[in-house]
Amino acid sequence: MTATLGIYPEKNPFTLKITGGPDGDVAGNLIKIVIRNYGKNVKILGIADGFGVAEDLDGLDPDELLRLVEEGLPITSFDRSRLSSRGVMMDISSEEGLARRNSMHFRVKTDAFVPAGGRPNTINADNCLQFFDDSSGKLVPSSPLIVEGANIFITKEARQILYDKGSVPIVKASSANKCGVITSSCEVAASMLLSKEEFMAVKSELVADVLTDLRSLARQEAELLFKEYHNYPGNLPHFSERISFAIGKVTDAITDHLASVNPGDPLYEELFPLVVENLPKKLAEVAGDRVRNRFPVQYQRNAMASTLASRLVYSEGIHFVESQPQDKMAERAILYYRESLKIKKLTELIESSSNSSSSSSSSSSSSSSSSSPLGSLSVEEKKKLLDLLKRGGARTALGVF
Repeated sequence: MTATLGIYPEKNPFTLKITGGPDGDVAGNLIKIVIRNYGKNVKILGIADGFGVAEDLDGLDPDELLRLVEEGLPITSFDRSRLSSRGVMMDISSEEGLARRNSMHFRVKTDAFVPAGGRPNTINADNCLQFFDDSSGKLVPSSPLIVEGANIFITKEARQILYDKGSVPIVKASSANKCGVITSSCEVAASMLLSKEEFMAVKSELVADVLTDLRSLARQEAELLFKEYHNYPGNLPHFSERISFAIGKVTDAITDHLASVNPGDPLYEELFPLVVENLPKKLAEVAGDRVRNRFPVQYQRNAMASTLASRLVYSEGIHFVESQPQDKMAERAILYYRESLKIKKLTELIESSSNSSSSSSSSSSSSSSSSSPLGSLSVEEKKKLLDLLKRGGARTALGVF
């Protein structure tokens, strides 16, 4: 939202419309998350589900929406007394209610639209122009950003038309729902490493760590996605697909390369830390030493491959990966990993030198900083050096462009 609309949701007010009821997993959790994270900054102006629709230009009452989520109730259970004078709630038993429900995603104007439920292919090539208001003489989308919570609410053809006619960026479900897949992976890992009693004892800390990881990974996906979108021609789903293909390309290459590499082999031991590093912090702390015995070897190989692939793609981008020949991909990914570890040590050395310089400066002693070549660099010069190393050091050291 920040990259596309210039809205910082933690600071600026914004509006949403949603298809999918508060009793659904996707829409219900979305409602809980946006209200929890953004409070009064978010206003949900419309929700449509299988039973009806509720709309309010002043924003649907958040407490009432949370009640529906907690009680697993559809939008038609919304208390009408909680609507403003500009609000309406109707079920599909009437012709008007059915028409309103079926058109809410087209009519209601918001900053973003999240299809989090609904029938497949609801927005298609035949009706997608209804998403625009042409009263001003030009096509203006009813929402300038779409984030797909539901996989197939919008057809591929409709996505392209929305982009061609109004440059509407659509975050494809393969990107928007990636955290769900990662969460499932964490659940599987925890089930193999912990007993029920052990899990319950660390559940709150483990969940907090998983959420931290999800936010970090979601930000990496979003930053790469919109970076590619703003720098190169093409619609947003196009880049979402290319990110997935790039990660898949590297993962497959490394998996094939490791097929005959077994525990105890130098390469296996070199890459094994990736398996533990990929675990949520608390899970690694409590049961990291069980990974070798409880994770099947192929599972460990897959974890090495997918973790390294994601790091490479998110750090260097899809064009770097796409330019690599498949028969060289695994070798270069592994070399990249080795160089990234060297760069990490260098950055830690510079950061340590910066801290040492700062400490010695505050105590009016410069001998420790001047004894190192880094001591002659200013704070700003060290910051620039760190930035260059972190952004391109491993790739430059690899010597492949």
